[in-house]
Amino acid sequence: MKLKRIIFASLGLICFALGTVGVFLPILPTTPFYLATLFFFANSSERLHTWFLGTKLYKKHLESFVKKRGMLLSTKLSIIITVTLLMGFGFFMMARKGIWIPCIILAVVWICHILYFVFRVKTISKEEQAETERREMEESDSKEDTISGGKE
Repeated sequence: MKLKRIIFASLGLICFALGTVGVFLPILPTTPFYLATLFFFANSSERLHTWFLGTKLYKKHLESFVKKRGMLLSTKLSIIITVTLLMGFGFFMMARKGIWIPCIILAVVWICHILYFVFRVKTISKEEQAETERREMEESDSKEDTISGGKE
């Protein structure tokens, strides 16, 4: 059991590092790596999971998706553009060599990816996100008031 937790923590750290590099390099997609980080940390260590949920990187790139199953249009576009460029490069390189079956598979995966982000992931506005954050802040403050009020 301990070995499993170590493996999950290690994979989480690797995904976190790759996702963080993806923030600065448009070639690496940030969101999928952070989703993997969230999964691995949740299955390895409560402390790592809680820490990751508190980072600005999580809040900026994933929180709205995880809580509302939605993303800002700018986030969706950055993911779609990055994946399109990467898959397009792979497609181009394989097509040059005449390797058509992997090209077809890659094209199907790309189409499914686009359809998923366009039709399944809700697009939220910045106002919706700000309203949700404000509401969560108020709920958090009221919980803290209740807790501190009960101890006095």
